[in-house]
Amino acid sequence: QLQASGGGLVQAGGSLRLSCTASGRTFSGYYMAWFRQAPGKEREFVARTSGRDGMADYADSVKGRFAISRDNAKNTVYLQMNNLKPEDTAVYTCAAGPSLNYLRKYVGQGTLVTVSS
Repeated sequence: QLQASGGGLVQAGGSLRLSCTASGRTFSGYYMAWFRQAPGKEREFVARTSGRDGMADYADSVKGRFAISRDNAKNTVYLQMNNLKPEDTAVYTCAAGPSLNYLRKYVGQGTLVTVSS
């Protein structure tokens, strides 16, 4: 089970930190990723981190503003979001998978982020 939290309402330029805590099993060796879906739009990839070496990758739209990190001891992955823009408004979900081609083997409940202009 994956449970995301930390969403809320923030003004443009502000920051939020999302958390995703896993229960029921360890995901230390898994890729952990964040996706988002804005109203009326398709789901898009935001960021991922490798379970093996912690390397991170980001969507171009969030590079330099968002940072993904993980604490395997707490079975938790974080998404630090800075300099938020109205276009970042979306439901953010976390996912875990064993490979780059299977990032969404496990998908958690989402958390809503709303950025006002």
